[in-house]
Amino acid sequence: MTIHVGDRIPEVTLKRIREGMETIDTQALFDGRKAVLFAVPGAFTPTCSARHLPGYIERFEQFRSRGIDVFCMAVNDPFVMQAWGKAQSVPDGLLMLSDGNGDLTRALGLEMDASGSGMGMRSRRFALYVNNGIVRAVHVEEPGNFEVSSAEYVLAHLPE
Repeated sequence: MTIHVGDRIPEVTLKRIREGMETIDTQALFDGRKAVLFAVPGAFTPTCSARHLPGYIERFEQFRSRGIDVFCMAVNDPFVMQAWGKAQSVPDGLLMLSDGNGDLTRALGLEMDASGSGMGMRSRRFALYVNNGIVRAVHVEEPGNFEVSSAEYVLAHLPE
């Protein structure tokens, strides 16, 4: 079942690399803050690298000025997410999160089978606005599209 407005973010763990490998519990990540979690089918893939992540980098300060944290997630390992973040000059504070086993992606009901492209199970392209662990907006792209999960769209459609 796909996540809906009013649902609590499922409790799973994600990984990231800063000084070393870190495990982050989604409850600790989302409780007590406003955040946008956007997901891409894969780090270093064309639309993700040319448009999706760059849009959030360009508008990062606009989110921050509204008290909103920004998290990027993909079903890639944490080393790939770290390398992608460096290659894209991701600003400090924009978290590059690895859902390497797809646990959160499946719990959200937003997985897709990309086996035809040799990529296995991946995340659909989406953005969630979360306030204190509760989903307040869900923007899921139709396959092949990039519109409603863009930074521009999400900023323009933030609930009050």
